[in-house]
Order: sequence, then structure tokens, then C-alpha cells
Amino acid sequence: MTKLIIQIPCYNEEATLGITLAELPRRLPGIDELEWLVIDDGSRDRTAEVAKACGVDHIVRLPYNQGLARAFMAGLDACLHAGADIIVNTDADNQYCAADIPKLIQPILDGDAEIVIGARPIQDIQDFSPAKKLLQALGSSVVRLASGTTIPDAPSGFRAMTHHAALRLNVFNEYTYTLETIIQAGQKGLSITWVPIRTNGYLRPSRLVKSIPAYVRRSMFTILRIFMAYKPLRFFLLLGSLPFGCGMLLSVRWLLLYFMGTDRAHVPSLILAAILLLAGIQLWILGLVGDMIAVNRKLLEEIQLRARRADLARSRYQRLRSTLAHRSAPPAGPVAGRDR
Repeated sequence: MTKLIIQIPCYNEEATLGITLAELPRRLPGIDELEWLVIDDGSRDRTAEVAKACGVDHIVRLPYNQGLARAFMAGLDACLHAGADIIVNTDADNQYCAADIPKLIQPILDGDAEIVIGARPIQDIQDFSPAKKLLQALGSSVVRLASGTTIPDAPSGFRAMTHHAALRLNVFNEYTYTLETIIQAGQKGLSITWVPIRTNGYLRPSRLVKSIPAYVRRSMFTILRIFMAYKPLRFFLLLGSLPFGCGMLLSVRWLLLYFMGTDRAHVPSLILAAILLLAGIQLWILGLVGDMIAVNRKLLEEIQLRARRADLARSRYQRLRSTLAHRSAPPAGPVAGRDR
């Protein structure tokens, strides 16, 4: 039995959620059970009511708006507790073509991947400005470098993942989950691939990209943060090599001038060289400390993974026990009295 849950993070999506849900499938080849799940991220409109009216199977309501990344993780947790074997994430603005969901999950059904990203035809999307297209391509190339993957459209929210992959993902950034989860998947050795998908016309402007400079700044910060968390030794070695190399050049220059018998002592150059050398060495030491912390983080993630599995096992046991109790309960009706 293979169960698939399609999750949709929502924040004030009353106007577009019904359109998105109308396009979603209720049956798919290779899937025995298919359910829908909506995460209402503290919406102030009728998002939850629309979801209920459209027959959504699960509605997760957050008490206040916590951001796209938190809503995404709350959805994954709810899908796992609902017994999902495969989770598909899509947006509530009907940006992604729901008819491409079979294509999206096929590598998972074939056993070729644990995470599949739907890659949009960025250059063909008329709603994207030339600057946004360029930045999308640049950001995706940086994510490929940081993660060691080949994903051409890293910011795409149309993605599918297995139960095992969802258990291992952690999102620390509150802005978005798209870049961070790809980098984590690459660093954790999860098999990840991509498939080309289609897009629909845009029903509203993006709420995530309020301005190109802000989006670039936040995306670069996210990439640097994750790269520092998962490859601290490499990051600080590269960072420390710059001041150390400059300090070495100044030191060599000072030594050459000294042995050539210069009339000046060049003390400022010597002091600057010493400062740069010390800065480089300190950054390298930070890399070693960060590497040891990363080892400890990996151990903590393994403990967290085991705790999540145990929690899900308890949830399955409780659901099974409830189902068996419901089946064995006598039918409701009047109780017959004994003859006297």
C-alpha cells in the first residue's frame, strides 16, 4: 500500500486555494491512497473554510503566521503522522501544473530518487523579468555548487519526497525552505533529481520575492549559513586563506627589502603582515572547531531521526488500535431486556 499526500502551505489564500484544489488529482497510477493536506499559516481570511468546503482531508492550523519554511515543516510532520509514504508539496497560487504530479513522483516510484524537484521553464515564463530570470539561474548555480547536485531550478516549490527523506530534513531558516532542503539533501547523501514541469498563469504576485535585492540578499545568506553548518572546515579554510595569503606576500616583501639593505624599517608593513597572518590562522582554527561541532550535530540529527521514527511508530500503533476498536465495537441500538 502506497499512500501519497499532497500538501499546500497557505497564508491568506482564500481567492486562489479553490482553483488550486480543483486541479489536484484524487487518483494516480501506482498510488493506493491519495489525500490532501492544507497548512493554514495563521491566515486572516477564509482559507481554512475554503479548504474544508473543497474536501481537504487534513487541515493544519498554525496559531499565527510563522513563515513559509515553518509552514512547510509543519506540513511534513503532519503528513508523516498521517502515514504518508510519498509527500508532494505545491503552492496555493496554482503556479504549478497539477497534471505533472505523475511525472514528479515517477522517479520515486521507480526507486531512482528520494527527492524530486520540478524544474520550471524559467526562460519561457513571461511573468519573470530578465533580471529575475538571471538571478534565478545564478542562485541555482550557487546551490548546485554548495549541494553537489544538478538541480536547475532550486527555488521551485513543486517537489516530491519519500517518507525517509522527509524524516531527515530540518529547516533552520524562517524565510524559505527551497534552497536549504536541496543543500541538506546533497550534504546528507539523499538521492535527488529533477524533472521538467509546466506552469500555469500567475494569479497573484509572489509574496516571497517582494524585491529582487532583498531576495538575493536573503538567498545568499541562507546558502552561506547552510554551507557553514555542513562544510565549516572547507568554508573557513577558504576564508582564512585570503588574509593568510596576503600576509605571506607582505612578509616575503618585507624580508626581500630587509636583506636588500633598505634604509627604511617598513614597520607598518610588518605589523599589517602579522595581523593578516594571525587573522588567517584564527579563521582556520574556527574551521577546526566548526568541524568538531558539525560532527556533534550529525550525532544529534541521528538521535532526532530515531526519536521521530519512534514517535511515528507510536502514532501508527494508536491509529491501528483505534481502527480495530472501531471495527470490533457492537452496532449502536436498543439493548434487549431479559424476559421475566
